[in-house]
Amino acid sequence: MKVKALKTEKIDNSQGSKGLFLALVKGVVAGLFVALLGILIFAFVLRFTSIPDTVIAPVNQVIKGVSIFFGVFIGMKKHKSMGLLSGLLIGFLFTVLAFLVFSILSGVFVFDRTLVNDIIFGCVIGAICGIICVNLKKS
Repeated sequence: MKVKALKTEKIDNSQGSKGLFLALVKGVVAGLFVALLGILIFAFVLRFTSIPDTVIAPVNQVIKGVSIFFGVFIGMKKHKSMGLLSGLLIGFLFTVLAFLVFSILSGVFVFDRTLVNDIIFGCVIGAICGIICVNLKKS
């Protein structure tokens, strides 16, 4: 009686947690860069047009969402697993660091419910984008 050995897929974990950490840092930095660029462009548009104030908050949310997606996409470029967790972490870290950067730039630190909502938004968007980015690479 012969016993056949099961073939197992070799998981590329050569970089381990260091590679994942670097991917998270790369994603957060890329997201912050896109956010700063988006805010600068939007501020330029606001300066020379008469856009109503009610448009500013939704556009800022769109800029944050696009920045998180871009950050997750760049950060998860070489990883094919852990999209939900990695995206969630990138979204969380992006939101906290973006809050710190923009608070330093404006000189005002306000800890309120809006910050909590932004953190939840960042985590949810990051998790969704992480799932999408990891699954895009499988096909």
